[in-house]
Amino acid sequence: MAFPPADHANEDGLLAIGGELREDWLLLAYQSGIFPWFNEGEPILWWSPDPRFILEPNEVRIQKSMRKVLTDGRYTFRLDSAFAEVIDRCAEIPRKGQNGTWITRHMKEAYKKLHEQGMAHSAEVWEGDQLVGGLYGVSIGGAFFGESMFSERPNASKFALIKLAQWLDDREFHLIDCQIYSKHLENLGAQLISRSEFLDILDVAMDEPTYVGQWKV
Repeated sequence: MAFPPADHANEDGLLAIGGELREDWLLLAYQSGIFPWFNEGEPILWWSPDPRFILEPNEVRIQKSMRKVLTDGRYTFRLDSAFAEVIDRCAEIPRKGQNGTWITRHMKEAYKKLHEQGMAHSAEVWEGDQLVGGLYGVSIGGAFFGESMFSERPNASKFALIKLAQWLDDREFHLIDCQIYSKHLENLGAQLISRSEFLDILDVAMDEPTYVGQWKV
């Protein structure tokens, strides 16, 4: 099992079609700068877009309005305490301009298995005993590959990403891969870089140790 080189993707970023959502396929894809993204009923599509959208953990931007949110005590931050619920909520929440979700049943099963292996993680926002926001992704070496986020309260997803970035920065992670552009993440400091630059950063990040297992704040 092998993927074509990431820089062989077409102008839309599509690199390969088919394969499996097994854990070894997914981990190899992320290490190679590739990720799966497809709709229900489609074959598995593997992508490596150019440019790539990333956030360096030490460059996360905290706007003035968010500083109060981070310190007023309304929200608490946890890691890996409700991974299955986070991915389920990411799949269920309505998104502007989208019908349905790309987080299919098979996708959820695959990432839950990665979580059981200590390779996929959730960053969660709690209001009391209620989960009100969060995100999930895969971590290998010094890179966190973000997959999806949800928010059911004002600023909850921003809170999750900022707190995660700070946690990763404390452990000298090189990047959070945001995959494709969004204004929401740009406001938090994410930036577009060329695929070749992304692959260079990724190559360095893969030399770092992987934090396998359950993460804790």
